[in-house]
Amino acid sequence: MDYFLELFLGGLTRGSIYALIALGYTMVYGIIELINFAHGEIYMIGAFTALIAASVLNIMGFGPVTILILAMVLAIVYSCAYGVTMEKIAYKPLRHSTRLAPLISAIGMSIFFQNYVLLAQTSDFLPFPSLLPELEILEPYAYIIRSSEVFIILTTFGVMVLLTLLIKFTRIGKAMRATAQDRTMAMLVGVDVNRVISMTFIIGSSMAAIGGVLIASHIGQINFYIGFIAGIKAFTAAVLGGIGSIPGAVLGSLVLGWTESFATGYISSDYEDVFAFGFLVLILIFRPAGLLGKATTQKV
Repeated sequence: MDYFLELFLGGLTRGSIYALIALGYTMVYGIIELINFAHGEIYMIGAFTALIAASVLNIMGFGPVTILILAMVLAIVYSCAYGVTMEKIAYKPLRHSTRLAPLISAIGMSIFFQNYVLLAQTSDFLPFPSLLPELEILEPYAYIIRSSEVFIILTTFGVMVLLTLLIKFTRIGKAMRATAQDRTMAMLVGVDVNRVISMTFIIGSSMAAIGGVLIASHIGQINFYIGFIAGIKAFTAAVLGGIGSIPGAVLGSLVLGWTESFATGYISSDYEDVFAFGFLVLILIFRPAGLLGKATTQKV
């Protein structure tokens, strides 16, 4: 039973990180119907920013809690700057072109960011300090769950609640829903669509940065390629749950995390990705729109 619980909580931790990234994918797709393949690199840039900030703050003699807060804030700000700049340069000029053009641009931005960080940093794995504090009350259960996993799960849950409240009850949230439903009509009634799209990238980049800092602190190392792997998994989770659906992105992320965790624990870590993507194929065969996605019809 303890082993099952360990795998369950491990899968929940994985799913929580996937959810933070997948929400960025699904929000951008819901607003402008673009698969932002460079979103994983925003996650990676957030982790590297936190590493640099934590190293400098540690030399300056700041305490662990202060380092965590400041490193997280700087990672969010820096990632948001990259996310908005990327939207303005690589996506906005192609907004009215064929759907293939921004997709290729997104892949190009992903490759650009990877090589940019590779040249600016190194191709080797770098050690990442453990920024998340240890919880003494968990010591008797440390063989089942780590303090960092608790922080990841609780932080993800808090972010989900705040995002839900933002989308449902704020003015910008209503503007996002209007733009997602009908961009042209939203413009006609006075919604600043460009501002809404920029805000969507800011929110998505913020969540990706938070995920990058949390998982890097949990694992203890990073390199320039972590964004690509995490981005592919998060995109898979978004498709699994139903691309464009926020609850679907969360559900798909949790399902993917548990699938990987139980496949690793009961079968073999070599087949982790086989079962994850195999499950995705089965879901898409029987539910092409995803678990919570809605089938759409197109006029011809």
